[in-house]
Amino acid sequence: MRAAVLHKLGDVPIFEKDFPLPKLLNVDQHVVISVKAASVKNLDKIRASGKHYTNYSELPTVVGVDGVGHLETTNQRVYAFGISGMIAEKAIVDKSKVVPLPDEIDDVSAAALPNAVMGASLALTDRAHLKSGQVVLVNGATGVTGRVAVQLAKLYGASKVIATGRNQESLKILKNEYGVDQVISLGESDEEITKQISQIHQETPIDIVIDYLWGHPIELIFKSLKGSGNLHGFSHPVKVVTVGSMAGENVAIPSSLLRSTAIEILGSGLGSISESGMKEFFSSILPQTFKWVAEGKLKIETHVEPLENVAAAWQENIDPGKRLVITI
Repeated sequence: MRAAVLHKLGDVPIFEKDFPLPKLLNVDQHVVISVKAASVKNLDKIRASGKHYTNYSELPTVVGVDGVGHLETTNQRVYAFGISGMIAEKAIVDKSKVVPLPDEIDDVSAAALPNAVMGASLALTDRAHLKSGQVVLVNGATGVTGRVAVQLAKLYGASKVIATGRNQESLKILKNEYGVDQVISLGESDEEITKQISQIHQETPIDIVIDYLWGHPIELIFKSLKGSGNLHGFSHPVKVVTVGSMAGENVAIPSSLLRSTAIEILGSGLGSISESGMKEFFSSILPQTFKWVAEGKLKIETHVEPLENVAAAWQENIDPGKRLVITI
C-alpha cells in the first residue's frame, strides 16, 4: 500500500508505494479503515524524532496517530484513532475511538480538528471545569490549538476571552475573526505584560488560564495573578491548566505565590485526562465540534499536501495557525 514510512527515529518519513498492509489481529475491538486524510501535528513529529514518551517501538513504521476515512465493514465515513499508522491507504483503528462524520464537513477539516479539540476542549472541560460566565485567558493562542481554544471557550459560555501571543498579525486575527475580547502581545516588556494582565484581573477576575507556552510567559502570568497577602483579604481562585511547553519545560514558582494566591495548577494531556473525560471526548465532544464546523460556528485553517509530498511537507515551515493535512 502507499504510505508515509519512518525508517529511523530522527529521520523524515518518506513516501513508499508498496509498504505491507497492516494486519487485523483483534476483530472484536479493531477494524480496517481506508484513509482519505490525516493531519501532521507536533505530536507526530516529536514521536518520529524519538523524543516523546510514546515513541515507536518497531521500525520501519507508518506515521500518523489519527485520520478520516471509510470503514471497510460498513463504508461509513468516520474520524478514527489509529492502532497502526494513519498516513497510509489502510490502517487499523479502535472501534471505541471512531466518530461518524456529518455530510457537511469535508475530510480535510475533519482530519485537522480532533487533536486541536483534544488540546483545547479537555483542558477547558475535564480539567478546568469551565462554567458559563467565567473569564478565560489563553496563553499562546496564535497556534492551531490556541485558536480552537478561544472559540470553544466562547461556545462553552465564557463571558470574556483574553489571548496572548507574539505575532501581532495573528493577535489581530484572533480579535477580528475569532471573537477574542482582548489581546496581549508577549513581545512587550515584562513590566507591560504584567501590568496589562494585572489590570484585567482587577477589572474582570480571570477564572481559568489555558497555557500552551509554560516557561517565562507563565511566570509573568503567575506574577500578575499574585495576591496581596492582606490578612483580611481573599484572592480570586484561578485554575491554571498547562497543555504545552513551547517556551520551556521549567519554571520558578515561589512558595509565596501559592501561599498568597488561590491558584490551582493542573496539566492536560494523555496521562492526566480522566477515563470519563476521554469517553466523553469521543462520544459527545468531537461530534459536537464536527457539527459546529459544519454549521460555520467553529473554524480551523489547513495546509494540504498529497501523500507523495509527505517528506517535503513534513519539513516545510507552515503558518503556525494552520494544520498540515496529508490527503491519501
